[in-house]
Amino acid sequence: MGHMTRRLAGQLLSILCVCAIAQAAQARCEDHVPQARPQNTARDVVGQDLDTIQERGYITFAAYEDFPPWSYEEGGRPVGVDIDIGRLIAEDLGVEARFRLVAPGETLEADLRNWIWKGPVVGGAVANVMLHVPYDSEFACRVEQVVFTGQYHVEEIAIAYREDAYPEDPPVPAYFRFDTVAVENDSIADFYLSAFPGGQLSHNVSRLPTMAEAMRALAEGQTMAAMGPLAQLEAGLQDGLAVHTPPLPGFAVGNWTAGVAVHFGYRPLAYAVEDAIYAAISDGRMAAIFAAHGLSFRPPELR
Repeated sequence: MGHMTRRLAGQLLSILCVCAIAQAAQARCEDHVPQARPQNTARDVVGQDLDTIQERGYITFAAYEDFPPWSYEEGGRPVGVDIDIGRLIAEDLGVEARFRLVAPGETLEADLRNWIWKGPVVGGAVANVMLHVPYDSEFACRVEQVVFTGQYHVEEIAIAYREDAYPEDPPVPAYFRFDTVAVENDSIADFYLSAFPGGQLSHNVSRLPTMAEAMRALAEGQTMAAMGPLAQLEAGLQDGLAVHTPPLPGFAVGNWTAGVAVHFGYRPLAYAVEDAIYAAISDGRMAAIFAAHGLSFRPPELR
């Protein structure tokens, strides 16, 4: 199966396209029929409430595997921005952070079902918190088993480029009618460039298995530019490369907010996690995490 960003692309597109249609037709969730609330089984209910977490001394997080710079394994231990955010939350609650790096499913609903409210069919159990969950209000009102909270960063699509190829003006998508650009295959950026009017860019787009490989191709001079999520581009920057966020005409999913997910039955835990994230954004600790990884931090609007 494909890489995390590829599946995230499909998740975001399905969420935002469906919601755009819904918003044009009616107010938020006006047509929504409440779902049956699932009953916890014994394995799901153990250790999920805030009191139990604090009594036992640790909190469990699900984070995506092989998803640098957000969450990945290095030297046999989980690292990345989301891992640091999990540790920040745990510290605020006065407990230890424990992580499970999980493979992304075909849809966001499948991920939430597997790791937050039901558990996978084989090999594992639900976590207290899932990190890096893309947020959309229309989608949130339709997935009642989950509380979507703790929004901590606005992600956006950007373009990285070779400074020697563009000594004056950084490239914009229209440049790729003539210039080469690398993307992750089946990613949001790939979908956008492929849909450029008349298919004018297709012959100049190199589709690689991961964003990291696209950035390596850029560094090695195999392409003039690379397009994808800003943080993943920044993580691959080397001398002679730069990145910018130009206007992207007609791009409905050019940016989105990342937050966390918690089982709907554990509201006190959701409130505590949200408060920890809000405090970290307010006092600069969240920005410091991003700076430590060499990434730009774009906070969501504070409540």
